[in-house]
Amino acid sequence: MSEQPQPVFAIEKIYVRDLSLEIPNAPNIFLERDTPDINMQLGSKDQSIDEGLYEVLLTVTVTAKIKDRIMFLVEVQQAGIFRIRNISDEEIDPILGIGCPNILFPYLREVVSDVVTRAGFPAVILNPVNFEAIYHQRKAEKIPIREH
Repeated sequence: MSEQPQPVFAIEKIYVRDLSLEIPNAPNIFLERDTPDINMQLGSKDQSIDEGLYEVLLTVTVTAKIKDRIMFLVEVQQAGIFRIRNISDEEIDPILGIGCPNILFPYLREVVSDVVTRAGFPAVILNPVNFEAIYHQRKAEKIPIREH
């Protein structure tokens, strides 16, 4: 009787891969009293970096504007290296498209909030993201789930 190898899922490393902050209208923008409009754009991709090792990358761009003037612009690439072995090909895509982004998002949210606060603005707390809904929507629209 041969034993099936046990599935393996482990977080090897979580890190900020890239971080950018721009305050193009400083110092005058700090004198504004209006509430800014906040816009967030979020993306996710993954790549195989070795046998059973994958990097998943969440990228967020947060732009705050008052009228037509940019208050600040923050871009963060939050990444993780995950060890995934003995899992079928059909199960890898949801793990990389849903599970790993769900692990990374709290770190991404903390980095955005910390950077904005350190820049002298009130904290920006990103709303939770339903990566499962995004994954299924992309799958239904036949948008490539994984960028290799």
